[in-house]
Amino acid sequence: MQIYEELKARGLLAQVTNEEEIREMINAGKATFYIGFDCTADSLTAGHFMALTLMKRLQMAGNRPIALIGGGTTMIGDPSGRTDMRKMLTKDDIDHNAMCFKRQMERFIDFSDDRALMINNADWLLELNYVELLREVGSCFSVNNMLRAECYKQRMEKGLSFLEFNYMIMQSYDFYHLFKNYGCNMQFGGDDQWSNMLGGTELIRRKLGRDAHAMTITLLTDSQGKKMGKTAGNAVWLDPNKTSPFEFYQYWRNVADSDVMKCIRMLTFIPIEEIDEMEKWDDSRINEKKDILAFELTSLVHGEEEAARAREVSKSLFAGIGDDANMPTTELEETDVPEDGINIVDLMMKCGLASSKGDARRLVVQGGVSANGDKVSAPDVKFTADNLKEGVKIRRGKKIFHKAVLK
Repeated sequence: MQIYEELKARGLLAQVTNEEEIREMINAGKATFYIGFDCTADSLTAGHFMALTLMKRLQMAGNRPIALIGGGTTMIGDPSGRTDMRKMLTKDDIDHNAMCFKRQMERFIDFSDDRALMINNADWLLELNYVELLREVGSCFSVNNMLRAECYKQRMEKGLSFLEFNYMIMQSYDFYHLFKNYGCNMQFGGDDQWSNMLGGTELIRRKLGRDAHAMTITLLTDSQGKKMGKTAGNAVWLDPNKTSPFEFYQYWRNVADSDVMKCIRMLTFIPIEEIDEMEKWDDSRINEKKDILAFELTSLVHGEEEAARAREVSKSLFAGIGDDANMPTTELEETDVPEDGINIVDLMMKCGLASSKGDARRLVVQGGVSANGDKVSAPDVKFTADNLKEGVKIRRGKKIFHKAVLK
């Protein structure tokens, strides 16, 4: 099976332009393509997995990836999928985040010998003359068409800043710049980016001629893709200092039964033939599938040794025979614990085990929280400083373990 057909078999492609040309180019290993990553945090998340694994797959087939770091576009903010304006970051913050991204991407992409490029769009966007940009690029865009784009329509009622309104033009200019200066003939992104990406394709054709071979592909981004990377209200980071290998493993071990095979197909490098066989397994083997998914993805990010350790810790904890040395742990300061103790709701919030106090109370009332092996009977149950010095082991539901200790 050639790479384009594999991408389709894995359910990764949502929409494409010039499909026959794209198929031929990708299968021949002649595509130079880019995916953009805005630097809104100092770590990539599990939500970036689809893009990272796609770049790795295409590079393995001989194509050349460009990881476009959004040092410039991050200063504007993408309105897609958001109900409000992003927090404004300083240039120093963005530069720091970009360096963190680079270190994590190197686990997936081979940047040696010019086999892949990492480029920061701040290098050209921050140097643009605004009036010149309006004349040369802005004249190619219809405001009517822009307002019909889904990313803008959903924000019109709640408010769309003029700053964010420029994002489509900036993203389109990226493709134009990469096409002219780096031979980049293809762009990939989530299907919520379709309007922005078509803007880039159209800009190239209007500026360079209708026969300019600029192509656009969007990855399938469904409800699971939009949720991916979030758990208990917190992001699942690729940085082990923000999400430990064990927590990362547990996140994938706990995906919904209905999503397991979809994640295995889209995100792992298990051959399609083996995945097709796994589809035939009966329901009694669902936990085996989840273990395979968790191990494969943890190995990709943290290495096989850490993945094997996370698997063993998980098995021992569920069997009730493991120690808590590798259990995710939150260290509390003395100021975090009132004299009469901290209640379970506040303790869960400190540990990131609930998205809100209401969520924590609901879990407790429904009998879904245990501490040191005993079910927590009410939201006002408290733990003293002495309890926390010894360590309080919290279990949320059947699958999430966490320890709270006082420094």
